[in-house]
Amino acid sequence: MTPPDRRNDTRAPVPRDKTNDHTHDAARMRREFLTARTGLGLEHVGSYSFDPGVTAGNIENFIGVAQVPIGLAGPLRINGEHVSEDVYVPLATTEGTLVASYNRGMRILTESGGVKTTIHERFMQRAPVFHFDDARGARSFAQWVDRNLDGIRAAAEATSSVAKLSHIERYSVGPMLHLRFNYETGDAAGQNMCGKATLAACEWIAANHPGGARYTLSGAMDTDKKHSQLNVLHSRGARVIAEARIPDRVLRERAGVAAADLFRARLNSFAGSVMAGSANNGMHAANGLAALFIACGQDAANIAESHTAMTFVRLEDEGETYYWSITLPALIVATFGGGTQLPTQGECLDILGCRGKGKVGRFIEICAATVLAGEISLASAVVAGDWVESHDRLGRNR
Repeated sequence: MTPPDRRNDTRAPVPRDKTNDHTHDAARMRREFLTARTGLGLEHVGSYSFDPGVTAGNIENFIGVAQVPIGLAGPLRINGEHVSEDVYVPLATTEGTLVASYNRGMRILTESGGVKTTIHERFMQRAPVFHFDDARGARSFAQWVDRNLDGIRAAAEATSSVAKLSHIERYSVGPMLHLRFNYETGDAAGQNMCGKATLAACEWIAANHPGGARYTLSGAMDTDKKHSQLNVLHSRGARVIAEARIPDRVLRERAGVAAADLFRARLNSFAGSVMAGSANNGMHAANGLAALFIACGQDAANIAESHTAMTFVRLEDEGETYYWSITLPALIVATFGGGTQLPTQGECLDILGCRGKGKVGRFIEICAATVLAGEISLASAVVAGDWVESHDRLGRNR
């Protein structure tokens, strides 16, 4: 297939093959379209090892791949409920020093006995808003929802073999009522699953509520792709905690810092986070999570919610042990569906033992433990004074 010469057509549509648009020929057609307009060869974009057919459902107008380097960090000892072993973690990034820093943090944690990980809960939401003439109409509707929860649940769950409606939160404002549907979604992240289920539930409500019901499927209280305090309090995705007790001796040997100095620095940074109005008091959860997400086929935009991290620290044993925990209240990940089925991303999940059904708990715990490793390493680098030097040495490809 050769696209028509449209070099002088500034608004030419991207060419598509209506028969099958996920083929080598279709991808080549679009690259040639770009070459004709720009003169670029696109030899790297067009170099990939898999059949474009596997990308159907993941991307439209496929032209090639963005080849992000993948580094390996570890071993990281995790003492969790879904994983209890040493793991090696693939991290995809273009930031020099990141893999080295996480690798150091993992060594510190492993030599300290490992990371204890705990998943408290896991729900995905969709939050429609219902519109009434006045606040009393909204209040009456909330009472009706309580009485008819079984019918609402049946309508929602009929759309999926996986989605299970756990509970519905209610938030009133003016003549409106926001309903925040909370679902269990198996090994999928579940946003689309929850949208479909909630649409069915809303249609059931509209058909069965006396006088009908006017609604908008999302009233923005599901906070899709956004940080929110609501997620901190009620969770979106998994609420998971990683914690470790690190001997002062290990911190001195591996990071060149004393536990007491690290503790004082964290207290100072807590105050700074409050002054700045920061979304959390962690240091850089987004770094490790983004690298894991890209390597393992997660929806990278979910970093907006997932990066929220709350740190708690204390000195124990008269300063000889540093307790450190990180809480991720809105970690959105999957081991089935979406980008997890792509070849490269599937291989990275295989490295972790996390591909497929029944593995999402393991992946959640690995993500949380990885974040804790990054927190420890960066905080130590700042206190020890080698933060800038390490970036200058490892992070500049001049």
